[in-house]
Amino acid sequence: MSQNKSIYGGQAVIEGVMFAGKHVNVTAVRRKNDEIIFLEVPRTTQRWVQALKKIPLVRGVVGIVESSAKGSQHLNFSMEAYAEDEAKEEESKQPEAVKAEAKAEEPGKEKSGFSLSMIVGVAVAGVLSFIFGKLIFTAVPAALEELLFQGLFESKVGHNLLEGLIKIVLLLTYLYLMSMTPIIKRLFQYHGAEHKVISAYEAGEELTVKNVQKFSRLHYRCGSSFIIFTVIVGVVIYSLPIFTWDTIWERIYIRILLLPVVLGISYEVLRWTNALRDMPVLRYLGYPGLWLQLLTTKEPKDDQVAVSIASFNRMRELDQQMAKG
Repeated sequence: MSQNKSIYGGQAVIEGVMFAGKHVNVTAVRRKNDEIIFLEVPRTTQRWVQALKKIPLVRGVVGIVESSAKGSQHLNFSMEAYAEDEAKEEESKQPEAVKAEAKAEEPGKEKSGFSLSMIVGVAVAGVLSFIFGKLIFTAVPAALEELLFQGLFESKVGHNLLEGLIKIVLLLTYLYLMSMTPIIKRLFQYHGAEHKVISAYEAGEELTVKNVQKFSRLHYRCGSSFIIFTVIVGVVIYSLPIFTWDTIWERIYIRILLLPVVLGISYEVLRWTNALRDMPVLRYLGYPGLWLQLLTTKEPKDDQVAVSIASFNRMRELDQQMAKG
């Protein structure tokens, strides 16, 4: 990747893609009538948050929480659009008499929009769901390993490795079952489209559907890679001699207490593997994350890539406008 190119990230949403720029976050969503709509949210970060994001180990946790909050707004936007399309399709199948009755019952109904309270509420819900999910994913494998294999090893390292294996099995099972549902499969296709666009941009290619489709759906800087690194880093940290336990509750307590440390170090490892991805031997450090992406991404169709390109181009356009002031 060229040194003067900006680093961009994004996420898949329902029937679309969000890209985060320096000054604005943009989501493009394709409606069922093939219209592409956009949600454009300027990035406003407090100075103290910006300061924290410059501190190694701390910046990872801050960035994750911030991404969870902002990403939830864009996911909610896509879900509203999807639900509205589904409702219209369902309504079109109803007899005219039923449609007229429904309209008469809701004379004051207005089109839903994004109020400030709604945006704040969605952001808070996103952060809380992320924290709750991480706590569950941290506590359950530790508890299972303790209950099933309590006397198998004398060494804590053996138990920690088994705990990590249980985490990976649970993670892969969950992702596989999720990918079987049609809506999540399409979400994973948009995830692949997001990666392809970023890779094409980083390679200096013109962003056309044909060009973008030539690139891999896997990317070193993906959040899926981050997930697998948290498992690996967790095993290493929990195995340090200073972190011992005697009961299952002590074990879970230590895991939860060390969660910010694991997240912070995993984020740095992700940045490190991305920086080394062009080096012949060290590039293999990022392979576990790429392997996980085989589950969390799917090959996108041309129309899905087109939506991803539209989102990226709009984000870049607004970023340039806002940079000029």
